[in-house]
Parts: sequence; C-alpha cells; structure tokens
Amino acid sequence: MQEGVRNLRFAAVAALAGLVVTGCGDETDPSSTPSPGPSSPAPTSPAPSTAPSSSTPTGGALPLTVTRTGGFAGFDDRVVIGTDGVATVSRRGKDPVKCRVDASLLTELTDAVQQVDWTAVGSTKPTVRHPDDMIIAVASGRGLARLEDPRLRPLTAPVTKLLTEAAAAPGKLCKPV
Repeated sequence: MQEGVRNLRFAAVAALAGLVVTGCGDETDPSSTPSPGPSSPAPTSPAPSTAPSSSTPTGGALPLTVTRTGGFAGFDDRVVIGTDGVATVSRRGKDPVKCRVDASLLTELTDAVQQVDWTAVGSTKPTVRHPDDMIIAVASGRGLARLEDPRLRPLTAPVTKLLTEAAAAPGKLCKPV
C-alpha cells in the first residue's frame, strides 16, 4: 500500500510539473496579436519549414541565449542560437547537441528580439526569488532579463515554443547539423 501511494504521488507531481512547464508562456488568446508597446507586430503567415540560409534576416538579433534553470524539476537548460541559425542545446545530464532552428521559428525569434527595447531592459542577471523559482532568462548582445519582464513580452511566445518544441533537439523545429 505504501509503495502504491508513493507511486501515485510521483505520478501526480510529474503531471503537475508538465502542466506548469507547458503553461508557462503566452497567456493571451492565440488569435489576438499581443501589444508589446508602441509598435505591434503585423500578423504574418508562417514561413516554409526549410533551413535558414544566409539570406535569413537576423538584423543583429542574434546570437541569442535562452536559459531555463531551477524550478522543482531542477531544470538546467541552455539554448544558444548563433547568427547562422544553428543552435547549441545543453540540458542537465546530456551531451550538448547542435541543430539548425526551423526558419519560421528563427524568423519569429529575430522579429521579437528586434521589438524589444534592450536599452531599457539593461543587463541585470536574474536572481532566485523564492525556493523552486524557475528562471527563464533571455540574453542578446544588448541585454539580459527574465522572460517574465514585461519589456520582453514580444519574446514570450517564440521563446516558449523554442523551449517546448526545439530544446529537445533534435526535433521537429531543430534539425541535426
């Protein structure tokens, strides 16, 4: 009986962790366009799912580093996307993997990075606020902040997509190189 209760508790905690991780992100209606500030992005149709070439506009948005640390799951993930669209994905207990980020996701990320006023954001290293605090931080060559910072709102959806669909590289949105 004791073993069964313990297994049930573990399953409940694992399910809750999955819900928390997938729930962290964009809380807006997916059919609405977020309003990050004075300039809102125009809705775009998804780009074809091909590898980015040298013609993929990055406009100084890359390199970009996204880290996810802490939480009761003990995350320690790091995704570094280079100017060529190749990502190096590091996860706790696993060897780093290199993959090419899908062109549509790369475009979403670079567009969102360009919408952020990095001068206002600054470069303050995020600190733990409470036990089991999960920190998702985004760093460009121009600044560093927690993803939950309202000034990084344009990055919420693409970074969440990056962490949930591409960070488990190689995968659908990040093809091996």
